[in-house]
Formats: sequence, structure tokens, C-alpha cells
Amino acid sequence: MIRNLTYVLVAALVTTAILGILFLAPTEETMGHAQRIVYLHVAMAWLGLAGFPVTGAAGTMYLLRRDLMWDQWAQAASELGWLCSGLTLITGSLWAHSAWNTWWTWDPRLVSSFILWACYSACLLARANLDDPHRRARLGAVLAIAGTLDVPLVIMATRWFRGIHPAAPQMEPMMRLVLLLSVVGFTALFVLLLVLRRAQLRLECLVADLDQRPEPI
Repeated sequence: MIRNLTYVLVAALVTTAILGILFLAPTEETMGHAQRIVYLHVAMAWLGLAGFPVTGAAGTMYLLRRDLMWDQWAQAASELGWLCSGLTLITGSLWAHSAWNTWWTWDPRLVSSFILWACYSACLLARANLDDPHRRARLGAVLAIAGTLDVPLVIMATRWFRGIHPAAPQMEPMMRLVLLLSVVGFTALFVLLLVLRRAQLRLECLVADLDQRPEPI
């Protein structure tokens, strides 16, 4: 019952965010409807950034406890963070083409965001090439902790370095409301998918343990 209510609530939040983006947010005078990409872009960027601290914290807990439960949380967070970080780059390119007439530019914020995605990719590739769960967890934890160092750089890039990416664009009150709805809605979806993916990894681990048990004579 509680699980069903959770699904309904998350679906309602995401639907509200999408409807707000499409119908509630006013059309920007310069970019027109293309500006609506920013509501999804900011939400994905926030989740891509948030995924690494979660991954790093779970990896740190594994190193302290040697409990694979924490590695399952770390893997789930890194997979979802990789997806959100990739969507950040894609939506950012779409927005940049409309705003700057280019798909990519070597702006400090863009470069640091690409490095974040590359760090996620390194974590996942390293995991995919190791069969021993504890070796995989240790390496994943170290890479996650190292990758977390890029998060402040992404956040502060527009303030520390000169670039064309806006630091805090001016928005009307209704635009800010829709942006908040988008961040809240997709954050709720992220958390739900994180919990579900971790549960799936736990089941996979249990099945693997059963397969390794010797058959009764």
C-alpha cells in the first residue's frame, strides 16, 4: 500500500513538473520555446552533481564497514548519476545551439561537467571489468571519492573562471516556480529509482550467493 502511494506521489510530481514546463512557464522573448529546455537541464545537472556525493559517501561507508550493502547503494547512485550527467550534456548542447548558435564550446562549466560525466564512466567501466565483488567495491569507492572532488569545480566554475555560461540567469517568478517544480519532481524520481535499483542489486547479490553454495550430496 505504501509502495503504491509512493509511486503515485512520484508520478504526480513528475507529471506536474512536465505540465508546468509545457504550459505554465511563460515563453522567453529571445529564445522562445527553446528556453523550456533549461528546466530539464537544471534538474538533470543538479541530480548529476548530487549523485557523486551519494556515491562517494556510500563508497566511504563500504571502506569503513566492508559491507556490500553500501556498495550496492554506490553502484545504484553512480548509474543514475551517469545518466543524469549525460542528459545534462545533451540538454545543455540543445540549449547552447539555440542560445549561442553552437553545440559545444570549451566553457569552464561545460568542460568540468564533461569531466564529471567521464568520472562516472570510469567508475562504471572499472566495475564492469572486475568479477570479485569486494575488489569491485574498493576500486569503485576510491574512484567515487576522487570524482567527488570535481563537484565543487562544476558548481563554482562560472564564478572562478571567465566563460559564457550564465552563473544565475534572471528569471521571472513563474519561471522560478516551474524550475522548482522540475527539480523537486525529478529529484523524487531519482530517489525512487535509486531505491529500486539498489533493491535489484541486492537480489542479484543474493542469487549469486545461492549459485555459489555447494549442492547437497
